[in-house]
Amino acid sequence: AKDKVTIFHAGSLTVPLAKIEADFEALHPDIDIQREAGGSTKMARMISELGKPADIMASADFTVIDKSLIPQHADWNIRFATNQLVLCYTDQSQFAAEVNADNWTDILGRKGVSWGHSDPDLDPCGYRSLMVLQLAEIHTRQPGLYERLVAGRPEANVRPKSVELVSLLKTGNMDYAWEYLSVAVQHGLKYVVLDDHINLGNYSYDDFYARASVKVTGKKPGTWITRTGKSCTYGITLIKDAPNRDAAVAFLAYLLSPEGGLKVLAEMGQPPFTPCRVADEAVKASLPPELQ
Repeated sequence: AKDKVTIFHAGSLTVPLAKIEADFEALHPDIDIQREAGGSTKMARMISELGKPADIMASADFTVIDKSLIPQHADWNIRFATNQLVLCYTDQSQFAAEVNADNWTDILGRKGVSWGHSDPDLDPCGYRSLMVLQLAEIHTRQPGLYERLVAGRPEANVRPKSVELVSLLKTGNMDYAWEYLSVAVQHGLKYVVLDDHINLGNYSYDDFYARASVKVTGKKPGTWITRTGKSCTYGITLIKDAPNRDAAVAFLAYLLSPEGGLKVLAEMGQPPFTPCRVADEAVKASLPPELQ
């Protein structure tokens, strides 16, 4: 029987991980990679709250691993890629011919324009979308912009994961949606690139990003966590009681290598960290030797 490696991961990693999986399995025919995608917060909860067996967890926000899985379910967290938020649309979107980095706030506020984002309680792209709107209000000096735009967005336009919005855009059921740049590139969507003060894509603006915050549901029902704005950084970890530790480490070594997984990420519009990063030397020393 093949060694099975189970990976829970952010929906925004679906396309690159499919390619990385195929490349890895060609090199290791004795290993079968099995992936399940969803909002990163939801995926972490499946491990921490529902006790679902998994070998690897990859999150679109590295702090989800820190807050939900360490120290009980994981020992360390490797930051391996970055991203930025863009406003996606298609040729059939209303005002597609005129939308740009200067007028997108006006267009989202126009009557009849349908836009959406993913669920902040389940998916980092969801709370990051709201942070982008808050930062736009501050950066463009438009008091009340955030409240005004959110008030005009129907609750039905908030979906469990950001990749669900792609099909709504492509079928013409939504005009605009907040996505990661990598998702826009991989799915052939048109998109507006935002100022670095707003897009959460440049870590040198982290002090400015920290002016945005979103309250999301906590680990236990009825509890809340405040997520504070910071640049988009993806994290990955090995689960402590991984059913197939050795094969999982082999996959991680391939994913984190510049000629393997990191190369695929770069080709698909998602800049990797080369080399990948951990918090400090002590964390680095605690990694499996193959990953150090």
